[in-house]
Amino acid sequence: QVQLVESGGGLVQTGGSLRLSCAASGRTFSNYPMGWFRQAPGKEREFAAAISRSGGNTYYADSVKGRFTISRDNAKNTVYLQMNSLRPEDTAVYYCAASSAMGFIPTKSYEYHTWGQGTQVTVSS
Repeated sequence: QVQLVESGGGLVQTGGSLRLSCAASGRTFSNYPMGWFRQAPGKEREFAAAISRSGGNTYYADSVKGRFTISRDNAKNTVYLQMNSLRPEDTAVYYCAASSAMGFIPTKSYEYHTWGQGTQVTVSS
């Protein structure tokens, strides 16, 4: 099984940027499609972005498309989420997750089997 640890969260003003990192250890990182989800207070966890095993394919929620970029470095066992033009509604705990889905990029939380502990992102207005 793979273990995941997120970092890079913090407090930023509206319009600012942050880059989240998720370091993986354990099983072969490149075996897993990876995703980023987020959960705001009082709301359900929602999908943000996902990336295929090789990094050649990505998928984004409409709410972050054009502002967020997911990428991965399989040599460093790390997946990233570059977040630009941040808005107060992006405030949430951000989680990375690993999936064993085959043939498609998973976007549902139940399609992921391993989760990190989360990192808080707060965007002030």
